[in-house]
Amino acid sequence: MLRMNALAVLMVAIAGLSSAEAKTVEPVKIVKTQNGRVLADPKGMTLYTFDKDHMGRSECTLLCAAVWPPLMATKGQKPSDAWTLVKRANGSMQWAYKGRPLYTYRVDMKPGDISGEGVEGEWHIAKP
Repeated sequence: MLRMNALAVLMVAIAGLSSAEAKTVEPVKIVKTQNGRVLADPKGMTLYTFDKDHMGRSECTLLCAAVWPPLMATKGQKPSDAWTLVKRANGSMQWAYKGRPLYTYRVDMKPGDISGEGVEGEWHIAKP
């Protein structure tokens, strides 16, 4: 009897996980920095936009992407509202906010850092 109850609990838990995976979840959060409220990745690292990007397309590749890692979408994540997905040159999917691809900055060391703001006059904090 105990085994059947454990099996039933496990089946309910698995069913719950499956439905949770299907939900649309915003890929970022909003954090407060010295520059006000900004978009951040799930680890709390500030997100940025790049002026050379075009709506729905990333121009930051190769060495640029090594310094400014794209906020990548994982399999099964679904866009909604202002959140969209951009197909990168290598076929992978990157998150975008209002059509603008999002990136972190390797120089930022901890959540709330905003050292990428204004770099080369082309990088800007992503704000909600």
